Amino acid sequence: MEIQFSDYAFKIKAEDGKQVIFDHLRKKWLVLTPEEWVRQHILHYLTDDHGFPASLISIEKKLRVFGLSRRTDVVLYNRTMQPVLIVECKAGEVRIDEKFLSRSPGIILH
Repeated sequence: MEIQFSDYAFKIKAEDGKQVIFDHLRKKWLVLTPEEWVRQHILHYLTDDHGFPASLISIEKKLRVFGLSRRTDVVLYNRTMQPVLIVECKAGEVRIDEKFLSRSPGIILH
């Protein structure tokens, strides 16, 4: 399934034989993997399209969820620094279904 995002003005270049993309929030170049492509689109979607401040977004950090420590791809916080949105980024070709979710510790199915 193709993921549909707006067109954003990414900075992409070749470095050591690999494509890298500039992360506008962390201010650094990252290897452009399929998962990173999704993460960068999500970050631009939150900041550019919806105006969420970068100060309320964490990227690839640990978060305690129901007493368990988990690494998160993206977390959006409210102004009292309570997490309100947790984003797990996967490459576009990864099928997200109940079988996938049942293997993911800390995922709650409703």
